[in-house]
Amino acid sequence: MAESFKIGDRVRWNSEAGHVSGTIIWVHIQDFNYKGHTHRASPEAPQYEIKSNKTDHIAVHKGSALSKLSG
Repeated sequence: MAESFKIGDRVRWNSEAGHVSGTIIWVHIQDFNYKGHTHRASPEAPQYEIKSNKTDHIAVHKGSALSKLSG
């Protein structure tokens, strides 16, 4: 089972540009539309909106793609 995260957690993930870090700004627990695509989410399998620390870009990922950063 993937780790559970909450708003304000600092996380890291892999992107095509390498490792990226950011802060979770929203936790989706039901299906939602983002940039023209439907993302599947549920309380058992949430999706997380994350704001990049470097670029302020918003990304959406499943918990399995994220690692929590300490501090």
